[in-house]
Amino acid sequence: MSTGKRIILGSNSPRRRELLAGLGLEFTVDTGNSFSESPEPGVEAHQVPVDMSLGKSHGFHRTLADDEILITADTVVIIGGKVLGKPHSREEAEDMLHTLSGRRHEVVTAVTIRDSRREECFSVTSAVQFCELEDREIDYYIDKFRPYDKAGAYGVQEWIGYVGISRIEGSFYNVMGLPVQRLWQELKKFL
Repeated sequence: MSTGKRIILGSNSPRRRELLAGLGLEFTVDTGNSFSESPEPGVEAHQVPVDMSLGKSHGFHRTLADDEILITADTVVIIGGKVLGKPHSREEAEDMLHTLSGRRHEVVTAVTIRDSRREECFSVTSAVQFCELEDREIDYYIDKFRPYDKAGAYGVQEWIGYVGISRIEGSFYNVMGLPVQRLWQELKKFL
């Protein structure tokens, strides 16, 4: 589908590229950015992805042309009021998956749409219920899928999602990292 604008996805995530492509939009990927992804201390958990998405948008390495739209996003997992970002080690990934095992958590993705004149930011929340995970399941998943680039140390579309997730309330695609149905609605308004 043609929008009359050149859409830029400011993300390295292969899942976001796949999901945005699924909307039938033509876009390029440009990840040049000066923003440091570290939330301010004391920020409320649901505000973290909003701040990160806006920061990624404002940290884009150049001024947008009049015919360009930049899309940035950030996804976090929230459990017990605590934000789980991307694990930096095997031990962190194990800890995160043990924390999620048998419990319900929220996945929040914030998306910023910006052109040379305005910006819109929105967030979508989905609730995810994990079954109890055995240690050997957690070990297998980490060894085979190396989920170090995923918030909460898991990808819903991977093996752990097949065997470990018993319920999702809200957008499945949001849990993958981009709430495409809401993005589509917001892009139509934005254009």
